Amino acid sequence: MANSPQSKKRARQNDARFQVNKMRRSRIRTFLRKVEEAIASGDQTVAAAALRAAQPELMRGVTKGVVHKNTAARKMSRLSARVKAIG
Repeated sequence: MANSPQSKKRARQNDARFQVNKMRRSRIRTFLRKVEEAIASGDQTVAAAALRAAQPELMRGVTKGVVHKNTAARKMSRLSARVKAIG
């Protein structure tokens, strides 16, 4: 358990950061799920639109440190390949 004032403050900051990052991660997953659902529906135009909406959200997660850069690039690459394969 945190004892010193500094460690208590650090624990509070970590909790606050965790909550913010949790919301960001959840938002990214929601956008990715919408792309997955659009791919499953088989409509390429809807899937492409969902992918365009998800891309900036995923990259924002990279800049905020929630997602690793290579992970985001891999997800975007795989999703875009699947969207192209629909047509």
